[in-house]
Amino acid sequence: MELERSFEVDQPTDTAAAIAASDDTLTRLFEGGKTEIIERDKDRRTVRTHYTALGRAGVATFRFLLCDDGTIQFEKVCDGNVWRKLEGVVVFTAVTKGPRAGGTRVSLHMAGNTKRLVPELAIRAPMNEQLDQMTKALQRCLEERGDH
Repeated sequence: MELERSFEVDQPTDTAAAIAASDDTLTRLFEGGKTEIIERDKDRRTVRTHYTALGRAGVATFRFLLCDDGTIQFEKVCDGNVWRKLEGVVVFTAVTKGPRAGGTRVSLHMAGNTKRLVPELAIRAPMNEQLDQMTKALQRCLEERGDH
């Protein structure tokens, strides 16, 4: 299963990528619970977020790889009952035409495979919701920081 979202901001690509890769932005990608960076390496961050889904509390861990070209790759640590693999990427592309020329197109792509007994149809809506939340949070962070 694969999903994608995109939006445009006024910042140049290098500025947008730097804002997106900040610790503050990475922890704001997940709504609804306490989120913290639990491990830092020069180009890697591991984020743990506490959430509630279907009335049950849970913890999810994501690893982010901050690439030299500004791209951010991420993966969920799949230690639960739903996902066998869940990966994504955030890509920053210069806008060259139109009202946002000089700005950046930000694309979020997420792909995953569920465990054998979990039908992908059942998890599609929650995955769409998660990607929508991440997209809105990232756009909000970029627009807030772009105002300064």
